[in-house]
Amino acid sequence: MFNKRKTAESSRLSKSTSSKGVQLLHIHGVPCTLDKELLAARSGKIAAFIKENSQEDLCRFLEDIPADPNTFELIARFCHGFELQISTENVVPLTCLAYYLGMNESHSKNNLLIKTLTFFEQRILPSWNETIKALLATENILQQAVHFGIVDACLKSIIEKALVDPCLLGEPIKNLTHADNNEDIDDVNRPNARRRLFGFEGKSEDLTKLPLQLYEPIIVAMKKHGVPSKYVAASLCKYAKKWVLYKSIGCEEMTIHREVIETVERLLPHERGLIPCTLLFDMLQSAIVLEASADCRNCFETRIGKQLDEATVKDLLIPSQGYAKEVQYDIECVRRILKIFYTNYTCSDVSGLITVAELIEEFLAEVASDIDLKPDTFISLAEMSIAASLGTQRGADGIYKAIDIYLVKHRYLTEVEREEVCRVLDCQKMSPEACEHAAKNEKLPLRVVVQVLFIGQLKLRDTITKEMQASYDKLRKEEEDLARLDCGEEQERTGMEKMSNKVMELEKECNMIRKEIASVCNHTVKKEKGSMWREMKRKFGCITTMHHPNCQIKKMKKVNPNMEYDL
Repeated sequence: MFNKRKTAESSRLSKSTSSKGVQLLHIHGVPCTLDKELLAARSGKIAAFIKENSQEDLCRFLEDIPADPNTFELIARFCHGFELQISTENVVPLTCLAYYLGMNESHSKNNLLIKTLTFFEQRILPSWNETIKALLATENILQQAVHFGIVDACLKSIIEKALVDPCLLGEPIKNLTHADNNEDIDDVNRPNARRRLFGFEGKSEDLTKLPLQLYEPIIVAMKKHGVPSKYVAASLCKYAKKWVLYKSIGCEEMTIHREVIETVERLLPHERGLIPCTLLFDMLQSAIVLEASADCRNCFETRIGKQLDEATVKDLLIPSQGYAKEVQYDIECVRRILKIFYTNYTCSDVSGLITVAELIEEFLAEVASDIDLKPDTFISLAEMSIAASLGTQRGADGIYKAIDIYLVKHRYLTEVEREEVCRVLDCQKMSPEACEHAAKNEKLPLRVVVQVLFIGQLKLRDTITKEMQASYDKLRKEEEDLARLDCGEEQERTGMEKMSNKVMELEKECNMIRKEIASVCNHTVKKEKGSMWREMKRKFGCITTMHHPNCQIKKMKKVNPNMEYDL
């Protein structure tokens, strides 16, 4: 990490140093040859200590320095004039030790502290990846890094970048109810379009690499500054999966993992749908195995209960814990989750209720095969399933299926116990197919078989009655339609006859009017012809008949009967 070449200043310092100052010291058990005068020239703290203490005290002082041997070796090389190569991995330890030793500009020009701080501000803080790498280097010197403000500077830089681009925390988790539990959540390292467009780092360092004491304050600050919940949830889920979920945990690791799962639950946002129900069940099971606090387990149950309609029957199969377990699965936990679901379900849509009712029926059929499941526990679960079906108009086929499985796996039950198990079965709600199967089921008590047959007969009678009633109603309707049709035809015929009579009457009236008009017209013509003849005779001076003595025409004919007129 260092070049063997000495600078001009280091040569000057070496030449001015006498061999009396060179000593063999042990730093954290590692032997080092050091020149105390060169150390004092760069470190104000060592210089002040040498003035007031002996050489033996200096050895003890150096052995107690809060730094690992590699970091101290870098400091010693710098003090001896070797060129220092600062990197992301060593800048924080070097800065902390430079602070501690007082290697500032007031003691010596161009000292180590100004070099490391410049590198930190120019090369580390502007980069998301380099900042996280630098934080990883603080794990063994966390208290010093916090005290000198290095951790706060890193946290501020990370939060500012997350507010600009929340995808640095990881893409929001797709809420798939049937997601594979073993599928990795790898969305964190996938750059989005915005980051590719503006040339951001192609692959971002994952926050989940950080230890809990660094990761927790970062998430708390992000929530406080308003980073979107879906991105915070994505990061927390990946953190839980990386450190706790799906891992075999030894006794010595239980405390650490318990702290992780409790912290993750405390930091998880409470919005519904941000986290798949299956993943919440995995966290709950881990909390149970790690013996997390009751508050932690109860909060996971509450989160699950609010979105139980997204769960699968596999999610509900929570193994019982402890050496004295009586059943294979944690029945009481499922009961509590179901109660939370109904307490918080306020949607007017009943589809969620139907989904949960089907889920509990499937769960009942699954646990019925548990050979250790006692009849009382099975009956309690069956009653819980029936309660879940209230208001959904569901039949009893699911309950019958579970009872059949239970009786097959528990053949040792007495007749009384089998009757008690079948007490929760409502035969009236069974489908015809289920009734037919039950009538031939030798595992059922005789009383239940007789009841099924009786109800089957009642249903058959009701079916026949309904069919006969339907046929009668259909026939009656047809007769009414026919009668209504006949009545309509009669009314139409009567109307036609009335209309025909009226037309005939109108025709008669028209004929009479026509005759009267014709009669009037004839009388008027005759009268007009007579009047015209008399008028003409008056014009010719003959208003009497031709036998009148004054008629001029007659006189003319008598005087000259042979006269011809030239017309």
